[in-house]
Amino acid sequence: MPSRTINPMKKETYQTITGFLRSRPALAKAVIGTNKVITYAIYVAYPCLLAWLALHNGIETLTSGNIDPQFWKALLVPAVSFVAVSLFRKAFNAPRPYEAFGIPPVLAKDTVGKSFPSRHTFSIFVIGMTFLETCPVPWAGWLVLALGVCLATVRVLAGVHFPRDVVAGATVGIICGLIGFWAL
Repeated sequence: MPSRTINPMKKETYQTITGFLRSRPALAKAVIGTNKVITYAIYVAYPCLLAWLALHNGIETLTSGNIDPQFWKALLVPAVSFVAVSLFRKAFNAPRPYEAFGIPPVLAKDTVGKSFPSRHTFSIFVIGMTFLETCPVPWAGWLVLALGVCLATVRVLAGVHFPRDVVAGATVGIICGLIGFWAL
């Protein structure tokens, strides 16, 4: 399918945002570092949640094969949703801001297309919904969702996504979480 060109941001706006960061290396480093820290924190937190759900009734649950159904929900809802979003992104194949405008992003990235919706943003929001639904620590899900807002902002400031990409990613992540946990 051909690449889509829906540019809700003007080239001048993109130049202003990324130029502001490029002219302030310390701030650019902070944005890049924030992207990494949040991404890696979720890479650690989500498997920890899955491990806790698999083990919280004790080791006998593993040997008997009776793993908590919440574990399967926490695994399947994000996994199935992630595959669906990835397939949609590939088919829709929207260009990224740096492709559309020919201006290098602040965050080193050379991916072509597959900008809509933002998969980073989608992932953190569906994982946030997973924490809300399955985590025994009530505030953990809200913390993940707050980090999702930060990550979405960083992805736009760093020049790798348009605002519509991250808004769609967050919305689809929340909807997939709501529908997935309701259906299961």
